[in-house]
Amino acid sequence: MTGQLFPSPVPPGTGWPGDPATAATPAAQRPADVTRLAGDATTVAELDARISVCRACPRLVQWREDVATAGRRASFADQPYWGRPGPGFGDPAAERMIVGLAPAANGTNRTGRMFTGDRSGDWLYAALHRAGYATQPTSVAAGDGLELHGIRIVATVRCAPPANQPTTAEKATCAPWLDRDLQLAAPRLRTMMALGSIGWDAALGAARRLGWVVPRPKPRFGHGAEAVLGMPDGREVRLVGCYHVSQQNTFTGKLTEAMLDAAIARLR
Repeated sequence: MTGQLFPSPVPPGTGWPGDPATAATPAAQRPADVTRLAGDATTVAELDARISVCRACPRLVQWREDVATAGRRASFADQPYWGRPGPGFGDPAAERMIVGLAPAANGTNRTGRMFTGDRSGDWLYAALHRAGYATQPTSVAAGDGLELHGIRIVATVRCAPPANQPTTAEKATCAPWLDRDLQLAAPRLRTMMALGSIGWDAALGAARRLGWVVPRPKPRFGHGAEAVLGMPDGREVRLVGCYHVSQQNTFTGKLTEAMLDAAIARLR
């Protein structure tokens, strides 16, 4: 894409397409740093930059960097790996947000862009293109020209976790990034879609921490489930549940293209 070589993991500010950070971007080293750096990020761009260099979870840092150096999939062995947290992707002024689980070890952790370079992304971006949010139906690599309009994609946990299973402590450490994403989006936000039960719980938890009105008892996740969240200014945000676009769900038919399209259509 660029004609230049990159080490793995990719150092911030060295020219990787879409890299939001520079060598001067402050990096969180512990959970308290995440809370502070997320809380005083004034723009989406600044928030994404700080997310992309976070090192607050030692297990996740080691895993993502091990994959990037010695654990690459054979089909990608000749490629550099991003090996850093996955920043949000899409329209910074979006009225809609998708909340996923975590980057894939050989997807986002390789390409540096949410849901890019794996089968889950193939499904999601094709659906977003059909719905008019994505400029193209494929998402191969950062720098491939893909843009999103009217929608932004974020994750519950920003680093690739072993076996796709972040710990409770890791989810808690990462939560302030999602809280701030919602805070910055709040003046425009109308609808959210949660991919899977972890994304659903994360969205509800962030809303509750921000002082939004969340129905009680806690709304249960399901494909097509819906919850109405109340903002302090009286506006409402609809949260829509969707099965995750994982291969486990798409290969078995638990999630079909028609089901995914129908969930996305409800974000209007």
